[in-house]
Amino acid sequence: MNGLTEENIRNLLTQIKSQPSGRNILSDKMVKSVDINDQFISIVLEIDPTQAEEMKQLNALIETKLEKIKGSRQCRIILTSHVDSQGESTTANPSDKGPPPSLKPKNPQISATNAKPEKLNPEGVTNMIAIASGKGGVGKSTVAANLATALAVKGKKIGLLDADVYGPSQPRMFGLSGRPASPDGKTILPLRNHGVTVMSLGLMVPENEAIVWRGPMLMGALQQMLTQVQWGELDLLIVDLPPGTGDVQLTLSQKTDLFGAIVVSTPQDVALLDARKGIDMFRKLNVPIIGLIENMSSFKCSDCGSVHHPFGKGTLEAEALKIGTEVIADLPLDLETRMASDNGSPIVITDPQGAVARAFSDLADQLISTKLFE
Repeated sequence: MNGLTEENIRNLLTQIKSQPSGRNILSDKMVKSVDINDQFISIVLEIDPTQAEEMKQLNALIETKLEKIKGSRQCRIILTSHVDSQGESTTANPSDKGPPPSLKPKNPQISATNAKPEKLNPEGVTNMIAIASGKGGVGKSTVAANLATALAVKGKKIGLLDADVYGPSQPRMFGLSGRPASPDGKTILPLRNHGVTVMSLGLMVPENEAIVWRGPMLMGALQQMLTQVQWGELDLLIVDLPPGTGDVQLTLSQKTDLFGAIVVSTPQDVALLDARKGIDMFRKLNVPIIGLIENMSSFKCSDCGSVHHPFGKGTLEAEALKIGTEVIADLPLDLETRMASDNGSPIVITDPQGAVARAFSDLADQLISTKLFE
């Protein structure tokens, strides 16, 4: 066999039989994709969720077949399935050791035909809030990282779930690297820095590797990070959402008991237009809006000392009045904040007496004085 190609791998997979049909897994159309890079051989299999136990043997057989050709690469076998009997897509992503984690909800029974499943926060988590934005590039993840750190500095037990699955940036902002451990193949141990417990899909894949997953796979990963991560006792779990109004926002709002959402936007009309859609989505899902944050609202000229508003002024405050909420913080456009995030230490830590850090400290005090921490 010359070289390692997708065709070579698929040829090997034809030697593996599926149960109960007895045909090879390619003929049964179980193999949905094969991806090869310098670190991993990733194979996505679509399975019947009732056959999860039988898949353990299949996983081991596939790894054995690939052993002679994989070289230094790791084998990564991802299981996904169609919609189950309760209308939810299920996905399992086995860890490097032990059996694949179970993604079944703790209380799957529904008492009546039209009853809705109970919303559950992760074990040990008192409250959850979402940090959201209508579009990318408005500084949502920077806000989430610094707010989490500011609350931790004030003595609160804070966790941060990076649910921005296509652009996970919290590992970089917190200076974290390395794959989280899973001692039993089920429980995932998060990482911790600057007093904040952090879990991110970015810790599970190489930093420069794109996450090319369909919706059911992403929802399975989100559910895994919510229910199988050992968060410990937390006063608050902050969820850094992807921009927009997609599957992650919908799943989080329907599956967990969110205390509320904070929407981040810049002042210009285009960003505000998308922010309105995000606010409307949360209201349709009965998630309260805690408030709006105006980011990049101004900057101070280093030469003349004057304060400028490059994206305009007052538009977000006017919008907040229309929808019956308020602007709970306005944050300047600041080079030091960007540099601190890139270097893995939030501005709240690197420059605690600076204007931006004080703004986050004031925001943390606002939240601590609400029912969120009662």
